[in-house]
Amino acid sequence: MRQATTGLLLVVSGPAGVGKGTINAELMKRHPEIKMSVSATTRAPRPGEVNGVHYFFKTPDEFRKMIEDDAFLEYMHVFGMNYYGTPRDYVFEQLAVGNHVILEIDVNGARKVKQAFPEAIRVFIAPPSLAELRKRLEGRGTETPEQVERRTLEAYTELKDMPSCDYVIVNDDLETAVRQLEAIVVAEQCSALHNAEVINTFLGGMES
Repeated sequence: MRQATTGLLLVVSGPAGVGKGTINAELMKRHPEIKMSVSATTRAPRPGEVNGVHYFFKTPDEFRKMIEDDAFLEYMHVFGMNYYGTPRDYVFEQLAVGNHVILEIDVNGARKVKQAFPEAIRVFIAPPSLAELRKRLEGRGTETPEQVERRTLEAYTELKDMPSCDYVIVNDDLETAVRQLEAIVVAEQCSALHNAEVINTFLGGMES
């Protein structure tokens, strides 16, 4: 008898600059069965982007039709311009073949995914401190001082979402953070929630 073979949906959120992308990339490098979710968008492809790999590129009409068909776990309309969303079919196809899927998303999107798919595992990546987060943002050299200040204030708001998550990882050391995320995957694969088939095998034929 085998344990759960259906994949897990890991919804990873946290402030900008906290290191979500680096952690997720390292995890996927070590575990080829872990995939990054591919989002749908109405924005035009950028040079080098491949449809179905980086994004599913849709026309506005196609995207709105997908909304009508309830084809998204979550979606958003950014600044009244482009749509972005997480297609259900792609995620569920990967889970069905035993792959784990990482959805790297903001806290508002993460809440929507949890509502649409309660089995999703919410993981919040937190900085060691707001001061350290500010230092990392400044170190990237991609934002003005005003933008760094705004992102730091946004981070404080996002940190309030931690109690609603299933797990919290403090990214003080990359190797430790990756191993902790690996441990979450192992633990969830052994959880009763994800082993209904095993439980039913033993208990299904027993009289109450």
